[in-house]
Amino acid sequence: MNVSTWAIKNPIPTVLLFILLTILGWMSFHGMKVQNFPDIELPTVSISAALPGAAPNQLETEVARKLENAIANIQGIKHIYTTVQDGFVLLTAEFRLEKETQEAVDDVRAAIAAVRSDLPPELRDPVVTKLSFSGLPIVTYTVASTALDNEALSWFVDNNVTKALLAVPGVGKVSRVGGVSREVRIELDVDKMAALNLSALDVSRQLRATQIDGSGGRADIGGAEQSVRTLATVGSAAELAAMQIALPQTGGMMGSTSPRYVRLDQVASVADTVAEVRSGAFLDGKPVVGFEVTRTKGASEVEVGQRIKAALKKLNEANPKVKIAEAFNFIDFVEDSFEGSMILLLEGAILAVIVVFLFLRDWRATFVSATALPLSLIPAFIGMSYLGFSLNTVTLLSMSLVIGILVDDAIVEIENIMRHLRMGKTPMQAAIEAADEIGLAVVATTFTLIAVFLPTAFMSGIAGKFFKQFGWTAALAIGASLIVARMLTPLMAAYMLKPILTQEKEGGTMRWYMRAAAWCVHHRWITAFAAAAFFVGSLALVQFLPKGFIPPDDIAQTQIVLELPPGSTYADTLALANSARNLIVDHPHVKQIYTAVGGGTSSVDPMAAGGAAEARKASLSITLTRRQDRSVKKQVIESELRTRLEALPGARISVGLGGSGEKYILVLSGEDGKTL
Repeated sequence: MNVSTWAIKNPIPTVLLFILLTILGWMSFHGMKVQNFPDIELPTVSISAALPGAAPNQLETEVARKLENAIANIQGIKHIYTTVQDGFVLLTAEFRLEKETQEAVDDVRAAIAAVRSDLPPELRDPVVTKLSFSGLPIVTYTVASTALDNEALSWFVDNNVTKALLAVPGVGKVSRVGGVSREVRIELDVDKMAALNLSALDVSRQLRATQIDGSGGRADIGGAEQSVRTLATVGSAAELAAMQIALPQTGGMMGSTSPRYVRLDQVASVADTVAEVRSGAFLDGKPVVGFEVTRTKGASEVEVGQRIKAALKKLNEANPKVKIAEAFNFIDFVEDSFEGSMILLLEGAILAVIVVFLFLRDWRATFVSATALPLSLIPAFIGMSYLGFSLNTVTLLSMSLVIGILVDDAIVEIENIMRHLRMGKTPMQAAIEAADEIGLAVVATTFTLIAVFLPTAFMSGIAGKFFKQFGWTAALAIGASLIVARMLTPLMAAYMLKPILTQEKEGGTMRWYMRAAAWCVHHRWITAFAAAAFFVGSLALVQFLPKGFIPPDDIAQTQIVLELPPGSTYADTLALANSARNLIVDHPHVKQIYTAVGGGTSSVDPMAAGGAAEARKASLSITLTRRQDRSVKKQVIESELRTRLEALPGARISVGLGGSGEKYILVLSGEDGKTL
């Protein structure tokens, strides 16, 4: 007895099995995360090391080369990219894809620890991080207020906003863009210090030694233990100004070498102020304080975005003097993409059912075949959830592609059953005999399809990281369709179909098809030649198709990234960013422009993760009109923006999300006509 016959003779266990699979699949579907792309990790590790005040040539010799030599011998290393700038070194180590990411991170850390003693003592400990696509911001907000100054707004973001958002599940990091940081500035008087034979190093050393809180163990007081601490920090700039600075010993007569002291404010001016402005945020040209939110790995962009909005709504209600506005986000695009994919999936299923009905011309047979669609898709979510997949562009594309294939096995089964019914058999007898007759062919067809899609899950390279979920999703859905076709379809046919008492005449379409098939059989060489010509012609057209890993999107957002030559100041970058904004602000499809100068990671290349913010870089995040409200594609708008920005001198400009646009190198010319 085969599985189809067993299912027909035992309907209750079969029906309960599919009810259980449907419930588990529905629960798995609602428990899966909605993301743009799968969370993948590439074996790429970045090493950042900072030595404030050091020149690039010094860092190259004393830091960069030693770090390169340390990690060059690690097994599986492929490429090493090094960037050296004033006071900062960034190394990016790219490993072969077969290397485990965590193993690569551990190997790099061990190699750096082995040479740490050879690096300059003043060098801050190198920071080792791994490349992760989930480490990029998903949403950017701005904070503005007429009642608070820039310093108060910055503290509001650092304290209130950061605490509120880090408590939200799925939020991994909150980074402030723009604003100012509080700083106690000590400006030494060179003349007074020279008169007292006092150096800046002496002052710095004594401040570092006294500005410290230390633990002092414990003591028994009144029969109870109490911790002992050394409290030596000052509470205000005035207390710091009154601090006693010991003057160096100058020798002299015996007995006259007692230490001498001077107040700090006698040799320096002490001010409680803010640090030098190195970054800024602007919304439509108005200064604001921005902050970017990054999700944790495995979290859903849609769910995290909804929780962020709820948390900021409460924060805004508790602080009515502060206005929090959204500047840029990738969440709406993910949500729209998911909803659009689900609608297209439903449309594909409905069209597949309509086509089946047009050919079977029996509503009962069509219903039996149509049940294979939901009962193949929904149980597939069980395997996807078990494998840790998410509902993203790749998995939804896979389901959309196989939606029409899922009814193939059921159609083969039901068509063969209908053939037996036309022989005058009862539905029960026709279902048992037809299912047993066609069973091997159905299994072979299904495994052939799995053999087509599943190998994509084992592709090499970066594309293989994405298509792993594609191949397994298709294989799971097609495998579920086989179970439906071999168990549920014969069962439903046996109990739902009616006997066929009259013979149907062939229609005009079938008669035309049979004549065409007969002609092809009698003219085999012509048919084979036509098929070969069609195949060769199809291959010849491949060169005219657009190429790319991901097709161009048409979302209502884009970015402009500006990069000035090394040595450019924050003022230069700000002026250029303002010029760029003025050139594009009157474009009919530009609704809002958020500018980040010298900060923010919205425009940072993932390969440069862990890099320091540079005052010579800026990004303009542009909100465009919705796709439904415009007649041109986003690529046309970006091309027009590039044309307008060609008037900007002395900057490298990239237009498009993630640097996807073309890059233009614009140079300055000197008075003699030579390129600078």
